[in-house]
Amino acid sequence: MASLSFQIIHVLFFCACILIPTSSQSHPHQPAKHAALFIFGDSFFDAGNNIYINTTTDYQRNFWPYGETFFDYPTGRASDGRLIPDFIAEYAKLPFLPPYLQPGNNQFIYGSNFASGGAGALDQTNQGLVINLNTQLTYFKDVEKLLRQKLGDEAAKKMLFEAVYLINIGSNDYLSPFLWNSTVLQSYSHEQYVHLVIGNLTVVIKEIYKKGGRKFGLLNVGPLGCVPIMKEIKLQQGGMGCIEESTELAKLHNIALSKVLQELESKLKGFKYSISNFYTFLEERMNNPSKYGFKEGKIACCGSGLFRGLSSCGGKSSIKEYELCSNVSEYVFFDSVHLTDRACQQIAELIWSGTHNITGPYNLKALFV
Repeated sequence: MASLSFQIIHVLFFCACILIPTSSQSHPHQPAKHAALFIFGDSFFDAGNNIYINTTTDYQRNFWPYGETFFDYPTGRASDGRLIPDFIAEYAKLPFLPPYLQPGNNQFIYGSNFASGGAGALDQTNQGLVINLNTQLTYFKDVEKLLRQKLGDEAAKKMLFEAVYLINIGSNDYLSPFLWNSTVLQSYSHEQYVHLVIGNLTVVIKEIYKKGGRKFGLLNVGPLGCVPIMKEIKLQQGGMGCIEESTELAKLHNIALSKVLQELESKLKGFKYSISNFYTFLEERMNNPSKYGFKEGKIACCGSGLFRGLSSCGGKSSIKEYELCSNVSEYVFFDSVHLTDRACQQIAELIWSGTHNITGPYNLKALFV
């Protein structure tokens, strides 16, 4: 089991990047009025920061078939094409935001992307191999200082006040104990462990608020126990179906996240937030793919194993052989845990303009006004 976990874990700690076009549309000049977008999180949001840190190729995705559709070459994103923040940037009439660590990336008038594949809210999650959430916060503070130097205090304050802060974190905190055969969950109850994750996330949100941030967009955690990689583990354990303990952690996280955001709204003057029900968005597409224009919701397009849940997509891990579907747009999952360009687009549309019962109390479009 340990060797299997080592083989399949790679897909979770994803993402690296080569230089990419800054937008699907040209933006030769700064718009007369625009709100910047600052992105924090894991591989669902990472545009390629991991290629610029001291990690291993197991945590990078700058090889074919990643990027095969929209970009026509591997960009480091953990998808065949774009990720959710790419679509959000497009809807907000912003360029694609390059990874913060990309050499030469020193213009932050549109915002920045600090996300790192494999990152968690806890520093201990994949420690030493990823950019954890606290370090991402440190990078943001460095940008805040630079903006004050370049724009002046008042202009920088206004920019940070009007910006939107998009955060997706937690999945790796709840997946890694199962993938690594960790004993961390033997030291805490599920509620205590979730409290640690939510506590770290809350601290980061408050620190961004202290620097002027007022508008926050967050996704809750998906049905983790049922993604292809976890179903593959269940199969190797001699069972079939989902790993329910992981899904239960996700549900506890989502309840706690909703509660803490309501508390922050009541305590912090001017604090506004959007929380999107990513759990339901993904679960519906997994269980009813045809309703959303897909043919397959539970097996990945790229990988090996019964669910293509082994981390072999691209043949760069210890497993060299893999299968690749012929029509990626028919699949919800591109690899053992990450989504296709088409699935990302559908979910981004709900995050951007969804009604309050699925994305509330504001949607992201309302926050960008």
